[in-house]
Amino acid sequence: MTSARRKSYGVKGAPYAFLLPAAVLFALFFALPIGYALWLSLHKVQVKGLGLGAGARKEVWAGLENYTDSLTDSELLHGALRVLGYGAIVIPVMLGLALLFALMLDTDRVRLAPFTRLAIFLPYAIPGVVAAMLWGFLYLPDVSPFYFILDKLGMPQPDLLDGGPLYLALSNIAVWGGTGFNMIVIYTSLRAIPTEVYEAAKLDGATPLQTALRIKIPMVAPSLVLTFFFSIIATLQVFSEPTTLKPLTNSVSTTWSPLMKVYQDAFRTGDIYSAAATAVIIALVTLLMSFGFLRAANSRNKQEEAR
Repeated sequence: MTSARRKSYGVKGAPYAFLLPAAVLFALFFALPIGYALWLSLHKVQVKGLGLGAGARKEVWAGLENYTDSLTDSELLHGALRVLGYGAIVIPVMLGLALLFALMLDTDRVRLAPFTRLAIFLPYAIPGVVAAMLWGFLYLPDVSPFYFILDKLGMPQPDLLDGGPLYLALSNIAVWGGTGFNMIVIYTSLRAIPTEVYEAAKLDGATPLQTALRIKIPMVAPSLVLTFFFSIIATLQVFSEPTTLKPLTNSVSTTWSPLMKVYQDAFRTGDIYSAAATAVIIALVTLLMSFGFLRAANSRNKQEEAR
């Protein structure tokens, strides 16, 4: 009887044993850093006198003071507006190209489909810092072959690292690197559509364009929602592209994006408490925007199913 109970407990406890390593890693590298950031955001350093000697600098409770300072910081607000403008370019262009490439690769007429898929996906495998450096040198008039060709053709040579064109230059890096991943997600969903659906469309006389607009795109809508969700998160967390291009131009400030503001406060100014509060605000905004979009998408899907 005792042996049977031990075997029963062993079988019931097996799933928890398998989940234990993942739970430990989640706690150490996800939950614990988030908790520590929250703790830091609610504290500050109190300096007595000149701040010299033992006990002159003391960590005290600050409450919501760091959050109030971050929300009223004009640099953070301007950085958020710049990121919104950046995202207004990146997200529609990147997802539009990903959908177009996926639809083109899903046709029977395309040649060298494996090579084409690899060629479109390959930029995603290049680290963001490396991609930003490569494109940064292509944007410099003194070393870029594109400016050399434009000069020989007598055409105007725009400065892509200054003013409004800077948004296009940064967006180009993100679109070039992220289109391939989104294309693979959408293309995988297209390949999962049963062939009977296409055969029925052909029997009804549907053209390839009608099939794409009325069958393929509606059926891959969940993948489009997923890629849009990931794109929103990546846009709000843009950091490597403007940081890498900053040494090449004076148009990119140290607080160009909210995450750059966090980095500036934490590692340049040394105010980790304010940086933690700003990071928590960015995380909450990302969570609220993502949750709101997913909820709107789910409600729309339920309305369509009800019809």
